[in-house]
Amino acid sequence: MGPYTTIAEVDRIAQMPDPVLRNKQITRSYHDLSLEIAKRTGPCANWCTFATWASRQAGQSIRKEDLLHALEDHLGSVPSLGQSINHLIEGLLAKGSRLNKQAITKLVWETMDPKAAMDRASDAVARGNQKVYAEIGREFARFLETCANDNTYDVESINHFCSPLRSGDPPDGQRYLKQAFRRYYEAFFEPDDKRKAEMILTANIEIGFHEQTRLQPEIAEALETAVVDPAQFKDKLLTTLFPSQSWMQSLSWMFSSIFGKPSPVDAAADAFAMEARHRIRQFLSIRMMELDLPNRHMRLGYDLNTAFPSSLLHLSYPDLLELLKNIDPTPDSLNMTGAVDWADLHERLHFIADMFRCFQEEQALVFTPPG
Repeated sequence: MGPYTTIAEVDRIAQMPDPVLRNKQITRSYHDLSLEIAKRTGPCANWCTFATWASRQAGQSIRKEDLLHALEDHLGSVPSLGQSINHLIEGLLAKGSRLNKQAITKLVWETMDPKAAMDRASDAVARGNQKVYAEIGREFARFLETCANDNTYDVESINHFCSPLRSGDPPDGQRYLKQAFRRYYEAFFEPDDKRKAEMILTANIEIGFHEQTRLQPEIAEALETAVVDPAQFKDKLLTTLFPSQSWMQSLSWMFSSIFGKPSPVDAAADAFAMEARHRIRQFLSIRMMELDLPNRHMRLGYDLNTAFPSSLLHLSYPDLLELLKNIDPTPDSLNMTGAVDWADLHERLHFIADMFRCFQEEQALVFTPPG
C-alpha cells in the first residue's frame, strides 16, 4: 500500500474471498486511513481509528480463535444445562432408545452442533466487517483523494465529494456520512482547538450511527444464529434415534401441539434446546462484547471506567448537543453506558458515543499499529 489506502485498493480488499485475509487487510487499511486523517485534524482519534481496533477484534471471531473449545467448556460448566440433558436422556431411555447414556449424550451434542453455531456467527461477523468497509472505508479513501490536499477551505471541493452521497437516513440513506465528512473538512481549517475537538467527535458519532444502523442485521444474526430451532433439534434427534417411528412420531407431535399435551420426551427436548440456545447466545454475547484497545481491555456490557478528556468535558457545539439528545440518555455521565444486550441498537449507540468521547484524545489509539 501507499501512504494510505486508495479507492482501488479498498475495492480490491473488499472483494477478497478469504474472510481471514480480508479482515487483516481491512484492519491495516483502517489504520492507514486513520493516520492520514490525523495529519489534517491533529493527533486525535477519528472514526477510522476506532474502526481499526473494532476490526481487529472482529478478526478473533472470524478466525474462531479458541472459541469452540471455550464454548464447550462453558456449556459443560452450566449446572442447569447438565440437568436438562439428564432429563432428556432419561426420557429417551424410557422411550426405548437402544443407545446407552454416553452414546445418547454424544448424539445430543452432535445434533446441537456448537461448531456450526460458531461457523454461523463467524460468517455474520465477517459479512458485517466487509459491508461496512466496502462502504465507509471507501468513502474515507475517496475523501482523502478529493480533499486531503486542500490548503484552504474550498466549498466546491467538499461539495464535489458530498454530491454522490445519498440523502436520507440509514440504512439506505447516507445523510449522516455527508454531515460527518463536511465536519471533518471544516475541522481541517478550524483554529479553535475545543471547537475542532467537538466537531470531530460529532463526525465520529455520526459515522458510528450510520455504521451501527447498517450493521444491525449482521450483529443480530451473529447472536441469534446460535443453534438450530428447538423444534428442528427435537425432530432431528428423535428421527435419528427412532427412524422406524419417524412418521408416527410426527403425527404424535402434531396432535400434542393441537391439544397442548407434549410427551415427557417432547418437553425435555424443548427444555434442553431452549436452555442450550440461551447459554450459547450468552457466551457469544460475552465474547462479542469485548474490545482490546492499546493498554486497555474493555467489557462492553459494563459502564466505562475512565473519564472524559478536558477538551470534551463540557460540550457546547450545538449540533453535537442535538445529536446526543437522541443517543445518550445519561448526558455528561458514564452511568448506564454498559450495553446489556449488544444486539440492541440504542444500547450499542449509547456505549459507542461515550467511548468515542472518552478516548478521542488518546494518541496511542492513533499511532499504535494493530499488529
